[in-house]
Amino acid sequence: MDISPDDFPEIRWHGHWIWTEEQPVASGSPAGWDRKLRAPAHGLFRHRFLVADLPAKVPARMTADSRYMLFVNGVRVGYGPVRGQYRRLSYDMYDLAPYLRRGENTIAVLVKYFGRATSDWMPAVANARAGKTGVMVFEAKVGDAWVISDADWKSSIGAGWLDDAHDPKTPEIVAGVPVESFDARLTAVDWMVPEFDDSTWSQSQRIAAVHFGARGRSQPPTDPYGPLYPRSIAHLGGARRQPVSIASSVHMSALDLGPIGPAARVEAAIASLGEPTGEVKLEVPKGGQVLLRVDMGRIVAGFVDFTVAAPPGTVFEFHYAEERAGKPGPFGAHGGNRYVARGQDDTHRVFDKKGFRYAYILVHSATGPVSLDHFSVQEHLYPTSGEAYFRCSDDELNRLYAAGRRTVELNAWDAFIDCPSREQRAWAGDAVVHQMVHLATNADWRLARRYIELSDSPRSDGILPMSVAGDVEAGEGFTIPDWSLHWLHGLWSLYRHQGDREFIKAHMPGAERVLRWYLPFLTRSGVLQDVVEWNLVDWSALYSEEQSAIVTALWARGLKEFAEMAEWLGEAASATWARELHDRCTAGFELFWDEGRGLYVDHARDGVAQRPVNQLAGALAIVSGLAPRERWGKIISPITDPSRLVVRSWMFPGPDASPEAGAASFRRMILGGLVPDWDVETEIVLAEPFMSYVVHDAMVMSGEAHRLPDMLRRWSAFLTDGYDTFGENWGTGTRVHGWSSTPTRDLVTAILGISPASPGFAAALVTPRLGSVAGAEGAAPCPQGMIRVKARDGRLMIESPVPVQVDLPGREMQTFEAGSIDIELN
Repeated sequence: MDISPDDFPEIRWHGHWIWTEEQPVASGSPAGWDRKLRAPAHGLFRHRFLVADLPAKVPARMTADSRYMLFVNGVRVGYGPVRGQYRRLSYDMYDLAPYLRRGENTIAVLVKYFGRATSDWMPAVANARAGKTGVMVFEAKVGDAWVISDADWKSSIGAGWLDDAHDPKTPEIVAGVPVESFDARLTAVDWMVPEFDDSTWSQSQRIAAVHFGARGRSQPPTDPYGPLYPRSIAHLGGARRQPVSIASSVHMSALDLGPIGPAARVEAAIASLGEPTGEVKLEVPKGGQVLLRVDMGRIVAGFVDFTVAAPPGTVFEFHYAEERAGKPGPFGAHGGNRYVARGQDDTHRVFDKKGFRYAYILVHSATGPVSLDHFSVQEHLYPTSGEAYFRCSDDELNRLYAAGRRTVELNAWDAFIDCPSREQRAWAGDAVVHQMVHLATNADWRLARRYIELSDSPRSDGILPMSVAGDVEAGEGFTIPDWSLHWLHGLWSLYRHQGDREFIKAHMPGAERVLRWYLPFLTRSGVLQDVVEWNLVDWSALYSEEQSAIVTALWARGLKEFAEMAEWLGEAASATWARELHDRCTAGFELFWDEGRGLYVDHARDGVAQRPVNQLAGALAIVSGLAPRERWGKIISPITDPSRLVVRSWMFPGPDASPEAGAASFRRMILGGLVPDWDVETEIVLAEPFMSYVVHDAMVMSGEAHRLPDMLRRWSAFLTDGYDTFGENWGTGTRVHGWSSTPTRDLVTAILGISPASPGFAAALVTPRLGSVAGAEGAAPCPQGMIRVKARDGRLMIESPVPVQVDLPGREMQTFEAGSIDIELN
């Protein structure tokens, strides 16, 4: 049965915050503000209780700092909580009725406390006791009785999980992603099953929040975790993925690499010994090693499960890679774990999720036969609901639609993330494309809303962290200011699609703070100059320093969208404020117009327009409303002319460039000294896949949507060698980056032409622009249901639960009531 917060009407929890007695928590000053570096830890918890009669429904909820796995009678039930800022910690809800039985039942919980910030977790600022180590809280109502976490729960430190990070050469966290090291000899495989003998385990300790107002209370709500919010998104799940092939190679002697992490060790072995090429052989020579390569056939993401048979002490080092040859990512070796066999019952699930195609396994230190009996990935992704689809007469475009959905699926976890393989961070700007794809393909829009909620975590000066709920936000360092403007665009997209006044109003203060952050950089003439921090905008080569057309136009788009939302909410003063600033920008933006070339240039220096042009200067001029409408066609023509477009990036100089060349280019991007190596008079830099969404928006606004089917074909370059996802950049970067999935959105909203005509889909707009496509059909979600459109054989057929405005080339706009619509196109 569905469990909701209504099943827990009391503000104060029945359950207590607890941790194992094996790790005592010393009290400090009640004033708190403790930011000391913490050691990671794993806590194992068990509790037995009796059930006389099985209820039809057993509502339960729990949370932990940092992450937990919940087992009931030996069955894995849940994993959580979702990432978030620690003062906005959330809890998960479950119905335990299907897992209980008459008589004795056992709840078991594994809690992992990261200690140091990761890409998806930030440590709390501790008070006198709470926030200094791991904690968990649990409660379930079984009939009229409560089963709660308390000091009588049995607990133990998970000794098998080792903290390699005490040695700086073997980091536990690389690129923000934890690297697990587990010695199975130190932890019983059956610790979570009812029959396990826990008589030697210690009791638990209550963790009271000793701070002003709580008086030592250990039941939430307490500082530093806030009121505890109910989980606002669906539970994750997915298919179990099996390998398509396994290869191996045997080496008579092991490399002496010293104490390095597992991923780095495997990469070094591949570099020295080469790729595995033979049939699977796991006869590990004395003093030697075996290298395995497991190919999943495509990118997968989730929990790695494996079973091995090996003598005690045999070491398995794992490295997870998107491509063969263990190609290092831009941040070095990452995506690994280590497993030391216990000698029997060696079945294991890696606690932290991995994204990869190839798993390399280096086996060494064996004293007898070894076998890999099972390897799979249980995907753990955001579920898709509804009946959205797209199908057309062009199979290439059909593949692009599917690829974009799969790419976003792999990057839809407890938040929209950049990539499942490299960082797994929730970037405030990247996710705007993921959100657009979800709005067009998934009837469950809760993760699209969560993106706005999670990222609305401003710094003291009002701008958002570039990545939230993890190490970047915890570090309180510099940000990418324009990522906040993409977040604002995401808020506007939700306003258009969902029309939830209370939700939009709640986030308007954050949107206004973002816009006001830019005001000190606004010149009297109305353009932005010398905006501080990292004005990335896109990986394509562009100029965002000095007086910047690109940054000014991004800000102006935010002003325009803020004014529209404010007016809809009846906040006339806010709307007027934003429109007046937009008018100033409109006047000042003429600085960047090059009448002779019919283009907007990237930037000006000391009031003099410079020559380099990126597609984005003109595209943003259109979508922001800064360019006069009569110029739109003149702008679109050159910035979409294939003969003039070149691929250039300051960060990624090319697929064949050395890591050193990339690092040097990155330093120039940050420190200055960028010199174009293209003809700035005639050539225009192509936007990378991420910001292509803005170029495509400009084409739609300019009446050029019919050209998009042919422009989208560039994305087919990603779909080779078994990969069915979109990569980060043109020719470089990761193989699965959610921000590159614009084609999927475009096929639905621009080519099939389904979009909201008014906020909340009070009415739909259908504007099919098939271009070179003979026919297309599909369905997209709206709050009232699915909107279905079929354009083929000279007819346009629509099924809609809301009124529809139909815009066809060369015809007056037509308005229809909800229901079935059939229009002759010829």
